Amino acid sequence: MAAMIVLSGLTKRFGPLTAVDGVSFSVDRGEVLGFLGPNGSGKTTTMRMITGYLPPSAGSVVVCGHDVAAEPLAAQRLIGYLPEGAPLYGDMRTGAFLNFIAGARGMSGADKARRVGSIVERVEIGSVLHQPIDTLSKGFKRRVGLAQALLHDPEILILDEPTDGLDPNQKHQVRNLIRDMGHDKAIIISTHILEEMDAVCTRAAVIAKGRMVFDGTPNELEQRSAFHNSVSIRVKSELAPKLSADIGNVAGVARVEAGETVDGVTTILAIPADGRSIVRDVSERVGESGFAVEGLHAERGRLDEVFRQLTASQ
Repeated sequence: MAAMIVLSGLTKRFGPLTAVDGVSFSVDRGEVLGFLGPNGSGKTTTMRMITGYLPPSAGSVVVCGHDVAAEPLAAQRLIGYLPEGAPLYGDMRTGAFLNFIAGARGMSGADKARRVGSIVERVEIGSVLHQPIDTLSKGFKRRVGLAQALLHDPEILILDEPTDGLDPNQKHQVRNLIRDMGHDKAIIISTHILEEMDAVCTRAAVIAKGRMVFDGTPNELEQRSAFHNSVSIRVKSELAPKLSADIGNVAGVARVEAGETVDGVTTILAIPADGRSIVRDVSERVGESGFAVEGLHAERGRLDEVFRQLTASQ
């Protein structure tokens, strides 16, 4: 099956500035791609080119077989787009705005009413249907923006910072919605929030200074961390030096670091030499030591550390 979104050498220049530099990747149906990068990395510019909002300086975007530059309307009919900041008609009431967007998408009559009602319920904005958009909180404005992107049940979703401004409960609800839709759509989520990738994405792509620096699964991204498969142990502070020395002699342990101390309990971290699992060997050594520990767990990896390594080197 052909990929639903294909970027090939996508480049965007603004005068002497190259904002996006030869970006290439594809997204299949059923994938939720987390498009990660620091502020100013080229995420939003890339998404604007995917949707046809900006023309590329070089390269191409193909959406479900349609070249976005050559067939913009055919491609845009298949795309639901939540742009950065979600520009809306502030003086319109929420319900009127959604009905206007549905009409612009070619819906009418009972079909339009059914679709608008379904989306209002799905993103939980029924309480603000009669309010002017300018009077809404940032979180509700973002949800109205998401509603307009979903109205025509698009094959492809391009979501730029979809949970920006939402409270924790709203973030949870939107993430669940994205996960549900991700089974039969191709979705790209632009974010600089690492927990977003871990919460909803099946794949991660990292961009820095306009260039792709990583494309793989979230697990593969975690495995790049020096702390992948590290073992964290909480023990009474007076026992920490002796236990650290014991664990340092376990095969496969590269080093042991002392962490924070809180209320007389110190966290020590055993870091593997080659990223392999050491939790069983460390657990056995802790048991042999006879020391009572407050807790022991293996780390998956520290995404913030990997993110800094990937983006700071560009």
